Amino acid sequence: QVQLVESGGGLVQAGGSLRLSCAASGSISSLNDMGWYRQAPGKRREWVATITRGGDTNYKDSVKGRFTISRDNAKSTVYLQMHSLKPEDTAVYYCNAGGYSGSFTPFASWGQGTQVTVSS
Repeated sequence: QVQLVESGGGLVQAGGSLRLSCAASGSISSLNDMGWYRQAPGKRREWVATITRGGDTNYKDSVKGRFTISRDNAKSTVYLQMHSLKPEDTAVYYCNAGGYSGSFTPFASWGQGTQVTVSS
C-alpha cells in the first residue's frame, strides 16, 4: 500500500509564502504524475498543479506565476512552493500520486490533507 503524507501547511498573512511537501512511502516500483488539489469550505475539491515524472508541469490559471510545483524522485516527494498568497487560497491542500506498486499493481493515492489559511 502506498501512503502519501503532507506537511507544511499553516497560517500566513496575505502576500506571504508557504511550502508544502508530500512524501510517498510503501512498496513503489514507479511513481508517475504527482499533483496538488485543494478544497475550500463549502466547495468542491479542485486541481491546483501537476508534475510528471519527467518534470513537465501544469497549473490552474489562478495560481500561475505564484505557485511552483517540483519533485525529488529520489525521495519520492513532491513540493508546492506558494508565494503571494491570497485569502482565496485558503483551503485544505491534498497531495495525489499515481504509479505502480512493488507488485506492479497500478495505484492512485491521496494524502490526508494539510490546512492552509491566508488571513487578510
